Amino acid sequence: MQRFWFLTFDGLAAGAVYAAFALALVLIWRAARVVNFAQGAMAVATAYVGYAVAGATGSYWLGLAAAVLSGLALGALVERVLMRFVGSAGPLNQVIVALGLVLLIQAVLGMVFGNGYRPAATPFDTDALTIGGVAALSPYDLWVLGAALAVVVLLALLFTRTPVGLRMRAAAFAPEVSRLLGVSVGRMLTLGWALAAGVGALAGMLVVPTGLGLHPHAMDLVFVVAFTAAVVGGLDSPVGAVVGGLLVGLILSYVTGYLGPDTTPLAVLVLLLAVLLVRPGGLFSAARARHV
Repeated sequence: MQRFWFLTFDGLAAGAVYAAFALALVLIWRAARVVNFAQGAMAVATAYVGYAVAGATGSYWLGLAAAVLSGLALGALVERVLMRFVGSAGPLNQVIVALGLVLLIQAVLGMVFGNGYRPAATPFDTDALTIGGVAALSPYDLWVLGAALAVVVLLALLFTRTPVGLRMRAAAFAPEVSRLLGVSVGRMLTLGWALAAGVGALAGMLVVPTGLGLHPHAMDLVFVVAFTAAVVGGLDSPVGAVVGGLLVGLILSYVTGYLGPDTTPLAVLVLLLAVLLVRPGGLFSAARARHV
């Protein structure tokens, strides 16, 4: 039983990391109806900025703020310079451009900072708290989980309670109708990309310390798992992103602990296929009217 509880807490800790990054994917989907495959590379780039500021100032929180601000700027720049000119040609073009952007960002980071692993400091202790003799979540894990839940609440308020959020969704779902109603679709898309990159930057600062350290490919595997979590929970649901992240984290932990790490990729694939077959829109997708 102790092994089960240990794997459960370990899975929740990993799931909180996946949930934080899945939120960035959900945000760009809700704002622009596109999956940004460059989200991981962009998050790593902003993490380099954040930890450079943290190292220069000695303050993790200033570094975190710098990472988020640089993420906002990078997201707006990518939309203005790249995605705006290929978005109207079809979603596949945006995917191809995003994959090219991944290669470009990783190459530039490797040339500027090198491909070695850099240590990433944390604002809280990473040693797990002990409950009843079982290692549970660490203070840093609680910080990651709390930050993810806070982002969920803020995104929910943004998209359901503010005029800007409603305009962003309208611009993504029906751009032509939105223009007729006076909505600046271009500005809303730019804002959506900026916010998604800002959330991705926050997720990157949360994720990097849980791995081997900061390097140009630090988010590659995390992106794959977080994308699975976002699809499982529903690409249109921030709550689904958190639940999906925690669920994927638990499954990976149980499978690794009981069956071995070699079966972990298969478990993720089986989960993804099962959800797509039973509920293609994700576990938290809204019901849609069926036309006959």
